[in-house]
Amino acid sequence: MKNRLKSLFFLLPSLAFATPEPKNFTADFVAAALERTQHQVRYDGSYLAIPYPNGDVPDNIGVCSDEVVRVYRKLGVDLQKDLHEDMVRNFPAYPKKWGLKRPDSHIDHRRVPNLQVLFTRKGQVLAISQTDAALYQAGDLVTWLLPGNLPHIGMVTTQRSADGKRPLLVHNIGAGPKLEDVLFAYPIDGHYRYYGAVAR
Repeated sequence: MKNRLKSLFFLLPSLAFATPEPKNFTADFVAAALERTQHQVRYDGSYLAIPYPNGDVPDNIGVCSDEVVRVYRKLGVDLQKDLHEDMVRNFPAYPKKWGLKRPDSHIDHRRVPNLQVLFTRKGQVLAISQTDAALYQAGDLVTWLLPGNLPHIGMVTTQRSADGKRPLLVHNIGAGPKLEDVLFAYPIDGHYRYYGAVAR
């Protein structure tokens, strides 16, 4: 019996590192995402010095990633801290497109490509489809490449499109956090589920 369990462990290595879904995660995630649509937010990605951990730019400004950070904070997960700690230990794994030589806790978590690396390293990378809406479940994160190769991120909710075929997402593409039918509006380049950083 012991040998059979050992064999099973090696056959299914991914299960040994899977992070279990926290109790009520999906419901809490969706509620927090929908609550963000009640806020008036001016689109502004300016660099600002903010506290660490649990730092945030003023609530009335921000970009798409700031809305994700704010939702996770409601769930007790600090993406600023999770990303910074992983970046300190694994700086070469993160994009170099901004010319930084070391992590910067003021801005790193506000950049979608950095979040994609964190979610890949510490979360779950899920299948991508440009047509199959059933793959995208409430609580998931979706990233797109907008025209001009601009990265964007949104959060999948339980709300459905008018025809019932697609989940609606909360995102901020320039007019503040909105609940919209945008899943297939742009090319999807990432699909993730994230419950918080765990040691690996």
